Amino acid sequence: MKLKAKWLVLVLMLTMVFTACGKSTTNDKDATPSTEATVTEQPMVTEEPEVTQELKVVSFSPSITEIIYALDAKDMLVGRTDYCDYPVEALATESIGDFYSPDVEKIVGLEPDMVLTSTLWTEDVAQKFKEAGIEVVVINEASKVDDVYHLITKLGELLHKEEKAAEIVDGMKKDLEELTAKVSLLDKTSVYYVLDYGEYGEYTATGDTYISQMLELAGGENIAKDATGWTYTLESLIENDPEVIIINEERLDDFMAQENYKNLSAVKNNKVYGIDDDLLTRQTNRTIEGIRTIAKMLHPEAFEQ
Repeated sequence: MKLKAKWLVLVLMLTMVFTACGKSTTNDKDATPSTEATVTEQPMVTEEPEVTQELKVVSFSPSITEIIYALDAKDMLVGRTDYCDYPVEALATESIGDFYSPDVEKIVGLEPDMVLTSTLWTEDVAQKFKEAGIEVVVINEASKVDDVYHLITKLGELLHKEEKAAEIVDGMKKDLEELTAKVSLLDKTSVYYVLDYGEYGEYTATGDTYISQMLELAGGENIAKDATGWTYTLESLIENDPEVIIINEERLDDFMAQENYKNLSAVKNNKVYGIDDDLLTRQTNRTIEGIRTIAKMLHPEAFEQ
């Protein structure tokens, strides 16, 4: 398993685990997951700092970093992780390491008012920040596409960019409505998203994932919708034989050359499409762009005019 793919599998699977563990039990009606991106208060997390004009933040999430830029709040960002690489302009911001082993001394030296992170978090790192007197705000990642709207709204509130957040959310809702109208009356195309494959097993967007909902909104029928936990089997893939397969564009050629997949209809019909994985795995204002990209693969006829 290549390093980037292995990291991505770990990130997505742990995100599900931490999101599930972070749900409040006080509103647990019929065990239905929350549909809002929320600020999670954990024992090691203190109250949110008061927002001022001189607010400085460090982002521990590529999604949060993207949204900060979309909110026109880039001047507030003083630190990011190695994985926060979009937009390209973000690369000019000081990197403080990766998710699990950040350079705490460097972060302290940046004098941030708050550290923003998703539910992909470890207690020992959070404790280090607490000991350094740095405020931490934990924002749950989205489990549904609608949750992205709440995530953007919440960050808009934290950064005093409420009007810009509302503008982004309204635009996303309008774009999604127009997009789904194009494909809603068409026959669904069976589809399989490849997160990883090969020696270490098959990994995909199972029915309990955010990406699976994106596939469905794009006019697809996810063949792995009845599976859970990102894992699948080669036997199930062969049996369900999707019409279209979507994979990280950097791994497309290697996947097509694998013996295990050569008899799949999508492979034989040249309907295995590469995509920028960030459009699917990052929960940002680009989510609708990701759905549109998938829809064009599944239903090109709907976009010909």
